Amino acid sequence: MGVGMIFSHEYYMKMALKEAFYAFEEDEVPVGALVICNNRIIGKGYNQTERLKDVTAHAEMIAITAASNYLGSKFLEDCTLYVTLEPCLMCAAALKWARIARLIYGASDPKAGYSLTKGKVLHPKTEVISGILEGECGSLVTEFFKQKRGK
Repeated sequence: MGVGMIFSHEYYMKMALKEAFYAFEEDEVPVGALVICNNRIIGKGYNQTERLKDVTAHAEMIAITAASNYLGSKFLEDCTLYVTLEPCLMCAAALKWARIARLIYGASDPKAGYSLTKGKVLHPKTEVISGILEGECGSLVTEFFKQKRGK
């Protein structure tokens, strides 16, 4: 990426979708995530709970860890997380503790998304944008579970 170039939410979400496809190919729930800081990808990940035998190995957690390692800080106050599916409660709490500036996600998760909780989970300063490439993000998850059920 060139210096000073600014990319759209759709651009970054398409990159997160590439991560989700890696998960899909590995028979993991297809969720992908990127952490962006100053228009640079500083962390990325996809679900690896089966591969790593670790229930915490969600795309967001992997991307947060990579970004924190890159910055040498546990705080991501100037960063944006792009994720293809609304984060679960565990991931939303991790985003709170990381003080992420922005959360941008594709599809809502009506079964396990953090927004199902009544209380405020994210940091009060975190800006949230949802619905970016919602159809593409949601259909990938739907297709995955259809294949799992043999339909």
